[in-house]
Amino acid sequence: METTSRLAGESEPAAQGVPGARRAVDDYLMAAFPWYGLDEAFTGPRWLMRVGTAADGTVEHGSTGHGEEPSLHADNSPQEQSFTVVVTLASRPVRRSGDGTGTLEATSVSTAAWLAGSGLLSCSYPMEMDRSLRQDWLDQQTGVAWELADDLEGAGWNTLSLPVDGVPTDFHYRESEYGWVLAGSAQEGVHLGAYGRGMSAYGLGFRVVKDITGYEPR
Repeated sequence: METTSRLAGESEPAAQGVPGARRAVDDYLMAAFPWYGLDEAFTGPRWLMRVGTAADGTVEHGSTGHGEEPSLHADNSPQEQSFTVVVTLASRPVRRSGDGTGTLEATSVSTAAWLAGSGLLSCSYPMEMDRSLRQDWLDQQTGVAWELADDLEGAGWNTLSLPVDGVPTDFHYRESEYGWVLAGSAQEGVHLGAYGRGMSAYGLGFRVVKDITGYEPR
């Protein structure tokens, strides 16, 4: 999928006169599809993460965070953090690219699984590993995540049923030493991915976010 990612809290040039926090929320409001997060059973902190856009600026996907914001700081071990991130991905058919020079692949549950898997890797730096080796580790693990996402019916995945807008929905689910990843589809024309650590995926529920401004920009 040909998209570019932008950190939700990234500030625009000062000449625009738009604070970074306001810009982050506006990015989400530009989407033509509903955003998903954990349902009302979760009462902890909620925050915005990333928006992904196509070359023409169309919002394609984004993430909402719940719990403790992941950090790679040495004084905050990744394995001790507790969070769940929900990835919402617009369901798109094969289509022409924005510049008319080619086509973009259709999005799928596998795409959502890939986004969730790569998201988990981005906040899973093994603290005992030398920093100079991190890129090699990321490249290797990213390749594994891609292969797993491309084979959702394989032995690396199990089935987990969780409510989406109150409707029991089957997800592809897997655990690793770095946390867990799941992927499935919602009723609103979107695919859902999620990843987390320190919070069990069992018992989670997903629901359309009624007011995205209730999530704190990061």
